Amino acid sequence: MNTTTQRSYGADRTAATLVGILYIIGTVAGALSLPLLGGIPGAPDYLTIVAANPSRVVLGALLILIMGLALAVIPALMFPILKRWNEALAIGYVIFRGALETFTYLALVLCWLLLIVVAQQAAGSAAVAASQFGNLGLLVVKAHEPIAAVVAIVFSLGALILYSLLYYARLVPCWISGWGLVAAVLYLASGLAAMFGLDLGMLQLLMLVQEMVMAVWLIAKGFSASAIAPGPTKSAISGPLGAA
Repeated sequence: MNTTTQRSYGADRTAATLVGILYIIGTVAGALSLPLLGGIPGAPDYLTIVAANPSRVVLGALLILIMGLALAVIPALMFPILKRWNEALAIGYVIFRGALETFTYLALVLCWLLLIVVAQQAAGSAAVAASQFGNLGLLVVKAHEPIAAVVAIVFSLGALILYSLLYYARLVPCWISGWGLVAAVLYLASGLAAMFGLDLGMLQLLMLVQEMVMAVWLIAKGFSASAIAPGPTKSAISGPLGAA
């Protein structure tokens, strides 16, 4: 390796480590938010629960925000690497995972914070006003469901782009990127099913495990040196993805 190649590999190795760490941070934050927020929307007295435990909801919303921000940084770190193979798809990945997905996470956070305000107003109001706030709270809770479905769809489309690039560029072992493609299809199916009121959330578990495996691999091994080290010809790979 010459000096330029060594610098490039060193930068890519650092990026791989950071991506792995961010995947873990995002996944752990998201998992920790579930016991805090998971049972609230389906509870018959959800407004009472939220009014009595606002700090619980704030913490859960903060964890969702941490998850969204951690996952939003990943495309920025991956873009300089992915664009060597297909710049158009790399930009698409940034749009889906860095912009659209982040926006939907922010919408979820705002729903939870708004629900706190509604619940506290309902708790301190007379019966008639409390009923009106209850209707508003129901609207906020119901809005949460389609937003979560959109999150799943946007996430899975971004994941399909990512794992297609990783597979054809051989940046990680094929079994990891292939696993990611299968998991992304199942994740997309769960999001589409949720749009029609069907709960197929179990289909998302395969992606959860896959991302943790890939995160550990990136921290321990980084991207494939044989894929990222050579220079000019790598930016125009031929194949199903076309040229960059």
